[in-house]
Amino acid sequence: MVAAPSTGQGKTTIATGLLAALRAAGHEVSGHKVGPDYIDPGYHALASGRPGRNLDPHLVGEERIVPLLLHGALGADLAVIEGVMGLHDGRLGTDGFASTAHVAALTRSPVVLVLDIARQSRSVAAVAAGMAAYDPNIDIAGVVLNRAGSDRNVEEIRRALSMPVLGVLPSDEDLATPSRHLGLVPAAERHDSVALVGRLGEQVAKYLDLDGLLAVARLAPELDGVPWDPASEIRRVPGRPVIAVAGGRAFTFRYPETEELLAAAGCEVVAFDPLVDRALPAGTQGIYLGGGFPEVYAAELATNRSLIDDLGVAVAAGIPTVAECAGLLYLTETLDGVEMAGVVPVSAEMSDRLTLRYPTATALTDSLLTRAGEQVTGHEFHKTSVASDGDAWEIDGVPTGFSTDTWHASYLHVHWAGHPVLAQRFADAANNASPHISMVVDVPPVEPLRHHGDAEAGAGLLDFAVNVYVGERPVWLDRALHAAIDDTAYPDAAPARAAVARHLGRPVGEVLPTAGAAEAFTLIARQPWRHPVVVHPQFTEPHAALEQAGHVVDTVLCRSDLTLDPSEIPDGADLIVIGNPTNPTGVLHPASLIRSLQRPGRLVVVDEAFMDAVPGEVESLVRERLDGVIVIRSLTKHWSIPGVRAGYLAGDPQVVDQLARLQTPWSAAGPAVAALVACSTARAADEATDRALAIGRWRDHLIAGLTERGIEHVPSSAPFVLARLGGARLSLRDAGIAVRRADTFPGLDSTWARIAVRPEPMTDRLLTAIDQTPQPTS
Repeated sequence: MVAAPSTGQGKTTIATGLLAALRAAGHEVSGHKVGPDYIDPGYHALASGRPGRNLDPHLVGEERIVPLLLHGALGADLAVIEGVMGLHDGRLGTDGFASTAHVAALTRSPVVLVLDIARQSRSVAAVAAGMAAYDPNIDIAGVVLNRAGSDRNVEEIRRALSMPVLGVLPSDEDLATPSRHLGLVPAAERHDSVALVGRLGEQVAKYLDLDGLLAVARLAPELDGVPWDPASEIRRVPGRPVIAVAGGRAFTFRYPETEELLAAAGCEVVAFDPLVDRALPAGTQGIYLGGGFPEVYAAELATNRSLIDDLGVAVAAGIPTVAECAGLLYLTETLDGVEMAGVVPVSAEMSDRLTLRYPTATALTDSLLTRAGEQVTGHEFHKTSVASDGDAWEIDGVPTGFSTDTWHASYLHVHWAGHPVLAQRFADAANNASPHISMVVDVPPVEPLRHHGDAEAGAGLLDFAVNVYVGERPVWLDRALHAAIDDTAYPDAAPARAAVARHLGRPVGEVLPTAGAAEAFTLIARQPWRHPVVVHPQFTEPHAALEQAGHVVDTVLCRSDLTLDPSEIPDGADLIVIGNPTNPTGVLHPASLIRSLQRPGRLVVVDEAFMDAVPGEVESLVRERLDGVIVIRSLTKHWSIPGVRAGYLAGDPQVVDQLARLQTPWSAAGPAVAALVACSTARAADEATDRALAIGRWRDHLIAGLTERGIEHVPSSAPFVLARLGGARLSLRDAGIAVRRADTFPGLDSTWARIAVRPEPMTDRLLTAIDQTPQPTS
């Protein structure tokens, strides 16, 4: 437990930095926060790589604190709990109920006390001694001195203290987290959040005694209890209703257990960003609008009339809707004079008065969530007010909030783990609702497997959708192409076959020139496969070719980090198709992993269309002689010749011979033959390396820009980067920039987009447009 004598001592800095430092040291850590705070857990999540979670006896009951801690810490080596306010400060009038000390006692956690010593000396020791003596049930195992100045003052404090000093963190204003009218700025709203957390981790690792802190953690005894299980708290509904959950920068406040309860009820939870998405998710049957800062983004929210109108239609049609605090403001008629959704017939505006309370609310009527007379614990934290009171709750004798049979909107934040009946009623109502049919839909292609980046680009659009290298073609390649066009003879692929074989160091019988990678995929698809498998997400053309040939294709999806778990491949698969580096993810699979897929009677096909963009072509198998392996290459992208279908396959000679017998005569046209010959020389190899290095520089520039803006993306080894742009893809298109939609790749949804790597000036234009377009963040 990271605690302090009062707020403002640096608990969040120490707790977040500690999580980051321990994770960097190889530990699996989970972050927890005492109280109803949403912002600190956001920083904990960035630092730990796991959801940040809250432990609040008022919101969930004392009996759920240990189960929720065990649930959040499943699989972790240790849990770091950040306290709230001062160590013994709890709900007023309750003798410290829901305080940091209360949660420390419930979880039997040793306490590390953070002390801001910027303007103190020996008095710090008196404060620490008083905190330690106040409640003998609380074990204060040591202190961390924060915002330290001179060494002499630190030493003076050390001599006065009667407990271990576990670290001394110097004052560093660069690590301060900026405030807003309700506290810290959420991690999702800071472009530099990832970098900030990284620096916190470095500072903590440098100045704190990590071994000593780990020793303190080991003092915590084993806890009696079992992890909280949402499935035991809720009944599954018969259908699979889609619950649209507001996210993005304007709606950052919600507890992860809310979504876990809904998922346990059988709901499909789908995030959407009211700042950028033009419509609710397809088939929406329930809407959850959590907390955040819509008053900060009111103007931007209002400009997205498409989404507001779609939301209004859905709520009016009876789609069950829950709105807490920011969600209430979004549903009002106006917010600070800016037009909102108009569902709740009141106006809202900023106030000089901060409302902060920790109430028990009594339901005044039957509604979507409650039944009259029921009591619910919650908290309010807002600096806005609405023009009139409602009739959803009674709090402190005053009616507040708004509700009907199909929607519920109020300032009260409720932790549904403490009141799972609310989740049950919401899930039941959503299951019974007819799916919302939006009039504003980003309609996916009719044949998604045949969708290509060319469909995204267009006249007047800056093209980040097509992965063709944007530099000029080499003069020697242009000359070879023109000479082939001028040649009046039928094309002869033999010189290309010999040139590619020589370039790869393989016998001619192990190489076959093709009309691009497309012909290679088609030739392979024409074999009598019993159990073909395509690893997704990846380029969809081989999947489409197999289906066109009449095969039933088995799809194997990569893990959440988009790498392949070989154990997922069915033993009976006789054909496996995998991309390397994969389009559209940019993931470069280890060659050893692909070799491990070899089996007698099985063909492994590796699409290496973008391997020439990888310096040194590490992990390539194109030069290895492996039984049952075929590698497919394309010249189209790297050599800027999209109009010339030039490619080849190489590998197992028996398979190559079978495919050659199926090939249509003269399928590789004269310019393709010429390109294959020209691009198989030592001069071409040198220029290919130069192009790969340039792509790497451009990609680094793009990734740095995405990282700075907090945009989730996949580490890439290819001339493209997969990024989570959400509805911003369409907004960028409106701004004249085309990126490639990714929801046509199995395993990816509409929040992802593929961005082609371009030279730095072009990339800067994209990043500027992103800055001017509201962005969802990870």
